[in-house]
Amino acid sequence: MDFIDRPFTRQQATAHGIDRRALERLLINRIVRRVVRGVYVGCGMPDSRDLRIAALKLLAPPDAVICNESAAWVYGVNTYKPSDQHLLVPSFLVPHSTTRMTMPGVTCRQAIVPPRDVDIINGVRITTPLRTSSDLLRRLYRPYALAAADGMARADLIDAGELIEFVARLKGYPGIVQARSLSVLVDGRAQSPGESWTRLRVHDAGFPPPTAQFQVVSRDGRSYRLDLAYPEILVGVEYDGREFHTSDDDREHDRRRRQLLTETLGWRWVIGRREDIFGIDTTFEESLGQLLGVPPLLPRRWGHGDARSLVQKSLATGA
Repeated sequence: MDFIDRPFTRQQATAHGIDRRALERLLINRIVRRVVRGVYVGCGMPDSRDLRIAALKLLAPPDAVICNESAAWVYGVNTYKPSDQHLLVPSFLVPHSTTRMTMPGVTCRQAIVPPRDVDIINGVRITTPLRTSSDLLRRLYRPYALAAADGMARADLIDAGELIEFVARLKGYPGIVQARSLSVLVDGRAQSPGESWTRLRVHDAGFPPPTAQFQVVSRDGRSYRLDLAYPEILVGVEYDGREFHTSDDDREHDRRRRQLLTETLGWRWVIGRREDIFGIDTTFEESLGQLLGVPPLLPRRWGHGDARSLVQKSLATGA
């Protein structure tokens, strides 16, 4: 099965005598893996930008440009929302006056695509990092949008100042008001989407901006980094995500670290988890407001399904 040494579609597998059930067995036995939705490769092939481009090329319609989360993924940044992490749905755009693709499992939209907004990698067209970040700021649910742009900045793919200027020049694009408001908040120091979500929640509560990834040196000389901090008043704000903060060892490490900084230096804490940052419970903001001496702005401005659906509807037919 030499053909599995390069990306292939389900149809190509069938042409090599591998039907649907056989392909599923290969997946279960970890002989092949999915690269993106609808494209597979042998498990012995390492992940790379070239491999990702080759996989998307198999699905790209004529005149297509890789865009949105797919473009960020090619650049090495995962901007898919948590519920879509395992789907890796390919996203393309095509210029106006061309035909959109209707292949199941692939998203394709018509859009204005100036040549300056397109790069070419291995013969495949892809939105530039700046255009990709702008599109994500416009089109994604607000907290996910900021996390995506933070990730692009963290990877040194964009400069935050250039992004502000880029979105300021756009006229008439759906979601541009959101993009402009978020672009001034982009910070490449954020180390995880959860930190970006938390920082946005702090901003929307009307609090002064905290310092991201603030370094604290304890009295014994050990160095610690806080997700967000107000060092003048010794208040730390951290996001405890499910991936690195749920095991007993992780929780004990967090407890000892924070207890040490509290007992020796006087730091106080507000800790957010996903259920604290999303939804309608305002305990997180109220707790932080008490430490800052500033009442939070309420009610919350995001986290409600109705508002999110309105944004998605407005973008459904837009650029």
